[in-house]
Amino acid sequence: MGFPRDTGNKAEVPHLTSNRAFVRAMKTRRRGDLVKTPSGAVIHIETYGPEDAPPVVLVHGASGSTYDMNFRLAPALAAQFRVYVVDRPGFGHSPRMKDETLSAQARVLRQAVQQLDSRRPIVLGQSYGGAVALEWALQSNEVAALVLVSAPSHDWETGHPLLHRTLAKPVIGWWAAEFVNAFTPQWIIDRQLAGVFAPQDVPEGYAYHFQPRKAIYPVRHRLNARQRIALKAEIAEMVPKYTQLTLPVESLHGTKDEIVPDVIHALPFDAKVASNHLTRLEGIGHMPHHVATDAVVDAVQRAAARCNLG
Repeated sequence: MGFPRDTGNKAEVPHLTSNRAFVRAMKTRRRGDLVKTPSGAVIHIETYGPEDAPPVVLVHGASGSTYDMNFRLAPALAAQFRVYVVDRPGFGHSPRMKDETLSAQARVLRQAVQQLDSRRPIVLGQSYGGAVALEWALQSNEVAALVLVSAPSHDWETGHPLLHRTLAKPVIGWWAAEFVNAFTPQWIIDRQLAGVFAPQDVPEGYAYHFQPRKAIYPVRHRLNARQRIALKAEIAEMVPKYTQLTLPVESLHGTKDEIVPDVIHALPFDAKVASNHLTRLEGIGHMPHHVATDAVVDAVQRAAARCNLG
């Protein structure tokens, strides 16, 4: 599968400007396969790279989709690895599940990938996806290695934002989600996206490729809010189990990450897990897989070597 590039420069593709239906289709097109798991869940998976190369699974973060991972990281890995880029349930092209927990997500993602490749993969998760990757490894010994990028791994003291608490409520949450979707101006979307990448700039073409406004579609926005609220307790349950992790772990964390601070997450995790190798990325924020892609690729290569897949 190739990597179509959405540059955002409509002057380069003039036929798109005169055909809004085609533009919408391009922005929502499905590039991968819908894989049904034994439990009945359906997961969208994009596949890249040589079939006989070592398998790597990429798990996106909160409000994300394959469109985040296939912008820079998947192409950078595809020359050396068989790359499986997944949409978590309820995001991208994967339908929602009734069970929204980390445990359920890890289970169905594992089942779906196993439908395509029975080998033990390296599992890479970014941000919330890192917590899913941790749960995956704690559930099953069928993980060759972990790569954690800006991953939350420990409880934190601050509470949940008012918007998330409102969206998660049964009735008012629907009204709030519809209101936010209908009336949020583009400049707020742009500002929020810039905050996710800070202190680095949003890469050129990323916004057009990823389409961040999809993150506030009502059903998706409410699911994200519920999952982020549940994450604190789910992580607290995982922490005592970290000593069980003996597989190779490579973790990367930006020292300027203000969304998932390294002093709360990466440093305590490194102290607790003997098999972890931590790379602190000086001056980097929350999105190393876009702004320090080479460092992330290097970590995957180290993980492959450590588990004899390279």
